Amino acid sequence: MAHRVLEDERAADRITREVFGYVWENPDAYDPQQGSLRAWIAMLTQRQAVHRLRTSQTAPADGDTLSTEALEERIREASVAARADYIVTSMPAPLRAALELAYFDRRDYRQAAAALGVTEDEARRRLRLGLQLLSTAHVQPPRAVSPPGYGRAL
Repeated sequence: MAHRVLEDERAADRITREVFGYVWENPDAYDPQQGSLRAWIAMLTQRQAVHRLRTSQTAPADGDTLSTEALEERIREASVAARADYIVTSMPAPLRAALELAYFDRRDYRQAAAALGVTEDEARRRLRLGLQLLSTAHVQPPRAVSPPGYGRAL
């Protein structure tokens, strides 16, 4: 997640250490009622990485600083990519397997059904559900008030 946002391995490693340090020192900040531990850590990581990106004075290779619009676009793109990664790794294995066959192996639903040992209808259902889940990566989550502990800086 941090690497997607920052595109810098060393900075991403620092963010990851900071987030896990925060989690270690503040275990009570996690509220299971708000979602999974994995989702909470991902959210903390994304917020910290975006904060670091916005406050950094790092310049692109040509020496110019990023414009506000370019910076916000980079953050949006990284957020969508991170959400897509999270969705794929979180989806049930049967859906992920069907999508991997379709995307990486370029198989249609009939070929995927044969490879998975399921009916063609089941293969279509898995592909449709997997694609529906992935399509949500492009939807911006609604801005909500963060529960206590979720919005604090690390």
